Amino acid sequence: MIKDKAEYRFYLEEDRKALGIKRKRPRLYGDEIWKFQRLLRRAEYLISKGATRNPWYIWTRLRMRRLAFKLNFDFAPFNFGPGLRIAHRGPIIILDKVRIGAYCEIHSMVNIGSTKGTGRGAVIGDHCYIGPGVCIIGPVTIADHVVIGAGSVVTKDIPEPGSVVGGVPAKLIKKIPYPRQGPVGV
Repeated sequence: MIKDKAEYRFYLEEDRKALGIKRKRPRLYGDEIWKFQRLLRRAEYLISKGATRNPWYIWTRLRMRRLAFKLNFDFAPFNFGPGLRIAHRGPIIILDKVRIGAYCEIHSMVNIGSTKGTGRGAVIGDHCYIGPGVCIIGPVTIADHVVIGAGSVVTKDIPEPGSVVGGVPAKLIKKIPYPRQGPVGV
């Protein structure tokens, strides 16, 4: 949770680095994913300050909703740690109870939800890679430095750091050396 202006700036900077962008500000045209992430972080900051009736918050949420519709994203503030990297536009659906750690990379067509009747969503560790078309269903816990292959369906915990999983249902394919430093893909 972003508590103050310094932490807000830290999140913005880490997201920019994770996306591999050298510029300090988004271009007027293009950079929609980066613009969305910046709006997401601003909304998180304003919510944590209790400024939900502030005109800046209302403007931020409206812009965020418009971009989310354009990019086909459906997730709420406070799901992600710093260094988020959304690789592509396309359908990404994440339940509001899901927590995703720092420096994670998410591709398109990802669905992270919960099973009916459970009160919590998935908890995903730091430095994870979630490939295209992945479904993570239920209150699963995924360790740090885990790679989830394209088209996988995860329904059980992945407790071992540095695991590569894939398939339907997802099974361990191999172990990778870790820890990797910095954002995934950089």
